[in-house]
Amino acid sequence: MSQNSSPRHRRHSSVGNVDLGDSSIPGIKLSRSQKDIKSEELNQKNQLNKISHDLNNNDIFNKIYYSIKILTYRYIWLIPLSFIILLNLIYLLSNNYTPSNPLHKFLCLSYKIDNHNDDNLILYDKGWKDFSFVFYMIIFFTFLREFVMQIILEPIAKYYGFISKSKKSRFLEQTYAIFYYGITGPLGLYIMYNSSMWFFKTDEFYKNYPHRQHEWLFKFYYLFQSGFWSQQAIVLILQLEKPRKDFKELVFHHIVTILLISLSYIFNFTHMGLGIYITMDISDFFLGLSKTLNYINSPIEVPFFILFMFVWIYTRHYLNLKILYSVLFDYLKVGPSILNFENQQYKCWISQPMVFILIFALQLVNIYWLFLILRIMVRVVFYNIKKDERSDSESD
Repeated sequence: MSQNSSPRHRRHSSVGNVDLGDSSIPGIKLSRSQKDIKSEELNQKNQLNKISHDLNNNDIFNKIYYSIKILTYRYIWLIPLSFIILLNLIYLLSNNYTPSNPLHKFLCLSYKIDNHNDDNLILYDKGWKDFSFVFYMIIFFTFLREFVMQIILEPIAKYYGFISKSKKSRFLEQTYAIFYYGITGPLGLYIMYNSSMWFFKTDEFYKNYPHRQHEWLFKFYYLFQSGFWSQQAIVLILQLEKPRKDFKELVFHHIVTILLISLSYIFNFTHMGLGIYITMDISDFFLGLSKTLNYINSPIEVPFFILFMFVWIYTRHYLNLKILYSVLFDYLKVGPSILNFENQQYKCWISQPMVFILIFALQLVNIYWLFLILRIMVRVVFYNIKKDERSDSESD
């Protein structure tokens, strides 16, 4: 469809609003109302036009200042991108690419271990510097999310005729989820495939514990994911858009997820953490794709929704319950089970209930969302509901 043509005619959805799951985190730009955007841009243009035509040095600097202000307001991703470029430029020009450089811990993985016995096997330890890398990843995801939404996905939303802020926001959130989880889901499976854990051999979570050292890709994946979830939590807590019906459950889910990520990393349960990452990413990919097919009124939305439902039950329930089962019956039996702070050995009877409660809390939220999924399916299969529960108004 050309840009000058009218938006597509939109039929009623046969599934209705699929308003569930943990992939609906708003973009920063989309949190602004059209009135605020027009008002601010008009104010900035007026400031720019006030500058005299007979330019002096101050006028030139003011023109540059207001031009940059207009650009960064319109394209939010320019601010984190500028910060990323500046940090990398300073690092490159320093000619010091070792851990002694203060920027090294932000831009590179820390605690590299020299392995003189095998040069092909490069391992990394863990430490507090890793939080600096996560902080950098938060900035990176602030850039990536806004850039992908504004530059790549917004034209697609326009093509499908999404005019209202609410519908366009939903579409961009889910297509971004497809983009992200379409990368991390297969990557997590690839890492597991090249380990002794394939496919969800839960006893491997506890063998050779504590898991303090990892190859580069494993550690990068873990911290990369930590940055993603932390950035999402910050945006969610700031409430950049009107909270949806399951906002409390969504906040609770993110709190539990971040606790699982941070504690599993600090207390060396990263093999178990990898398994949980995969269950969430694969299901969220199918969830985002199912929602997107629903928003564009695709003819395959109902059969794909059924496929998504089976993927969700398998990953978020069967595999998660399998992990919970292993915490109850394998946690203390497989591998060492004694508290030893010096060796960072925390797998013992004290930590067992803590691990179980956190994963079980995640499962409770998943059960709530499964209830919503089954309710949608019952409406479609047994009652043949064709009405679109969504609204085109800006308030919904």
